[in-house]
Amino acid sequence: MRAGRIVAAIAVLTAILVAAPVVSIVALAIQPAPDVWQHLLAYVLPLAIRDTALLLGGVGTLALLVGAGTAWLMSLHDFRGRQMLIWLMPLPLAIPTYLAAYVYVDLFEPLGLVHRTLAIWFPPGDAVFALPNLRSLPGAIFVIGIVLYPYVYLSARAMFQFQSAEFAEAARTLGASRWNVFWRVSLPMARPALAVGVALVSLETLNDIGASEYLGVRTLTVSVFTTWLNRGSLAGAAQLSCFMLAIVAGLIAMERYGRRNAAIEFSAESPRLIPRTMLVGIKGQAAFAACLLPVLLGFFVPLLFLMRESFRRGLLANVDMSLWRDAFNSVAFAGLATLIALLLGFTTILACRWRPTALRLIAMNVSQTGYALPGLVLALGLLTPVLAIDNGLNTLAEWMGRSLPGLILVGSGAAVVVAYVIRFLAVPTGFIKAGFERIPLDYDDSARAAGAGQTASMRLIHLPLLRPAMLGAVIVVFVDCLKELPATLLLRPLNVETLATSIYQFASRGSFEEGALAALLIVAASIGPVAWLTRFSDLPSGPA
Repeated sequence: MRAGRIVAAIAVLTAILVAAPVVSIVALAIQPAPDVWQHLLAYVLPLAIRDTALLLGGVGTLALLVGAGTAWLMSLHDFRGRQMLIWLMPLPLAIPTYLAAYVYVDLFEPLGLVHRTLAIWFPPGDAVFALPNLRSLPGAIFVIGIVLYPYVYLSARAMFQFQSAEFAEAARTLGASRWNVFWRVSLPMARPALAVGVALVSLETLNDIGASEYLGVRTLTVSVFTTWLNRGSLAGAAQLSCFMLAIVAGLIAMERYGRRNAAIEFSAESPRLIPRTMLVGIKGQAAFAACLLPVLLGFFVPLLFLMRESFRRGLLANVDMSLWRDAFNSVAFAGLATLIALLLGFTTILACRWRPTALRLIAMNVSQTGYALPGLVLALGLLTPVLAIDNGLNTLAEWMGRSLPGLILVGSGAAVVVAYVIRFLAVPTGFIKAGFERIPLDYDDSARAAGAGQTASMRLIHLPLLRPAMLGAVIVVFVDCLKELPATLLLRPLNVETLATSIYQFASRGSFEEGALAALLIVAASIGPVAWLTRFSDLPSGPA
């Protein structure tokens, strides 16, 4: 029982930790900031809301079209090259949005690689006019959407693969064409997965600051950043952050609405899956090209550009020592945050497993909300509690007659680790929750009947069976921490850089190519985990 109370206390404290930034933001937003707010209302907020809405709508639409279309082709059809595409389709997730923005702007700017290529066939002046302007809202929609579409692809493909053949066969017997079956049967049945995928894409788009700022789109995220740092108004930034939290709540509500009345029961007598249709000739080639194109644009173009710049500038032969220092900082922050998030996630779910009371269930649900917080809003919300703790430690040291320790949490990078833990705690919590759901409660009852306590059951039964889920959580959280830019940018200690922030600094100085090797390290670290997530993603086709 003592172990149960300790686990429950940790679960509740974890929920309080996740909720603290939101409470802090609301408290900051209550503070009056009339001068700043007048400026925001007149010049910032209308444009920021418009650009944010257009960006979210455009990126969500592009990701939905590309993700759902390719998922349908890959799940319900067979064609030459499909097995290779199974591994390639999710790889754009290895490219952070800010890296894609830096790469594409460098490629399409005047005198860039694309301009020099076009100049071979066209006069230089005509070649410039032929270049698209990526520093625009349409450019941001393309760059961000082509990188984030795998969120929709993975969720939609999982749903398409598990659809029973009986629904499609019933529609066929009524004379429906293949297109009508997709539009009126397969797509509505995949609606819950599509809602989840689009919601994830929208949350990632709202979290982005590097790509939006670099491409000249004045989103709410960028406005919070400039209001905080350029105008020095925490209250104004917090008030803008409340708008962002309202958008987050709206996105979550839309995702819930998209999954309404979505319970689908399959026949126990006919659990056959839909057989894949073989596409040959021009149809097979068109399907292969349609699936390969987003992979080329979202993954291979940025990857090849980074490799080209790394070799061309001699970055591999003359590795700067600062790169190893930044890589060490990235690994240290990400590794520590991953360990803490895994422990807290496991403890939170274990508390519900042992005794699913209302308080513990609420704590579990609250602990999973951190991923919905944009990194910039999370950093703003953490600033006040972290500084309050540091000031309290200094006051305590002064009262005890000891030397003042200074800003321990901010100066040591602990604030960055805390931000990572809060933002990505939902990942290990979700993975471990899914793992526990696969462990029958009969195992716990049998262990209890054999005289084993809760701690022994956890050590001998739960931990061994949860190893795959925990490994997956470790991989995903570690890579997400490596790629995280907004929270790291604002909470890192002075003169401390990570791989992500060093790339941002290079891009801000107009010399992104010098950071190509650092960017390549982030991409290389992300490829393996993305491929690992797809290792069991293909199911055998149902009988024709």
